[in-house]
Amino acid sequence: MSSLTPVFTYIDANRDQFVRRLMDYVSMPSISAHGVGIGEVADFLLERLQALGMEASLVPTAGWPMVLGRRTDRPGAPTILLYGHYDVQPPDPLDAWVSPPFAPEVRNGRIYGRGVGDNKGQHFAQLLALESWLAVADQLPCNVIVLLEGEEEMGSPHIADFVRDYQDQLRADLVVIADGPVHESGQAAIAFGVRGVASFELRAKGANRDLHSGGFGGVAPNPIWTLVHLLATMKNDQGEITIDGFYDHIQPPTELERRALAALPVDVDAVKRELELSELDAPLDRGYNERLSLWPTLTINGFHGGYGGPGSKTVLPSEAFCKCDIRLVADQTVDDIMDKVEAHVRRHAPNVEFVREHGMDPSKTPLDSPFVEPLRQAILAGRGEEPLLMPAKGGSLPNYAFTRTLGVPTFLVPYANPDEANHSPNENLEVDRFIDGIKTGAAILHYLGEMK
Repeated sequence: MSSLTPVFTYIDANRDQFVRRLMDYVSMPSISAHGVGIGEVADFLLERLQALGMEASLVPTAGWPMVLGRRTDRPGAPTILLYGHYDVQPPDPLDAWVSPPFAPEVRNGRIYGRGVGDNKGQHFAQLLALESWLAVADQLPCNVIVLLEGEEEMGSPHIADFVRDYQDQLRADLVVIADGPVHESGQAAIAFGVRGVASFELRAKGANRDLHSGGFGGVAPNPIWTLVHLLATMKNDQGEITIDGFYDHIQPPTELERRALAALPVDVDAVKRELELSELDAPLDRGYNERLSLWPTLTINGFHGGYGGPGSKTVLPSEAFCKCDIRLVADQTVDDIMDKVEAHVRRHAPNVEFVREHGMDPSKTPLDSPFVEPLRQAILAGRGEEPLLMPAKGGSLPNYAFTRTLGVPTFLVPYANPDEANHSPNENLEVDRFIDGIKTGAAILHYLGEMK
């Protein structure tokens, strides 16, 4: 800890100005879905990386640019790739915000603003960790690559191609991503993977117009029933997904993963009370944390068709559609699962249109990686608590681009509070967690630099 004292002292002394600078950053809109502010924020970040003495550039893609920087201070020492994203979600609904989304405020120890937790505050903490080291030493403890994406909130449609095309510039020993909240308990965590996601739409058509249900009921097919019957062939009431080959290629958990899942704190009764649920989804004997880390899902996101207004309208609708997503686990892939779903639709409802939407493969890093110990030590130094080990988070991030294409271990080390309200109005980040994130980032560099 003594070797970290100078950099931690510097961080504490600059706490207020670090918070002000984060608020200035959050006040810059960068909404990828609308194309608002992306160029200005990318230029801002490029200047920040150049100020850190990095070889830095904006790399164009078919969408918004990547911000890429590299600093090699210690040849032979480990190289860490720090990934984050500078784009944010749209702020709607605006009337639900207590303060304007791009006029950040500090209230009750939290900074409120769109993107402060997801992901500006977290990757800015990483940049301030680099800045703090360079303020107290003439070089960084290890070698660093910074990659900041501008399309994560759109599903990262171009990152796989970018990582493939720029493998040489991205060559690192590990990837660390500060994104998402810490564990629901509030305890620090290291996540070793994420589930993937595959989204699709099913569209059914009947007659060429809506019909009278008395005049044509029993004559014209009902597209809503067509989708209901099709969906019923995809998942049974025991919670099993019944698409042929769906469970092929799934990696069984290791003993380390089983033990890590068993150690994660959870109060299932409290979750049910909060959500006003009488029971969890089937199968009922499946563990809570196992559900989020080890098992894929099939979710109907929305079902649309026919009349939904007040009172009754005896109509036989002419069309219906539903939107679905599948959460994937290692070693499932988007392409393989989409092919299997499409084949299932063709077999059971050949007149239903299957529309592929976005997808993101899952990612997994072994719990026995040699980088776990320096990360654990860094979190203990920066946050003052032992991290929980999470085999996989339930959501999705583009980690697969690093684990599969670069072949390097990838870790999620989140800094944000569990109730950060990312993607929602009044998104926030606790000031203390932001400062602890800077310290944790600085400690990660230190402990990696000490590796032999």
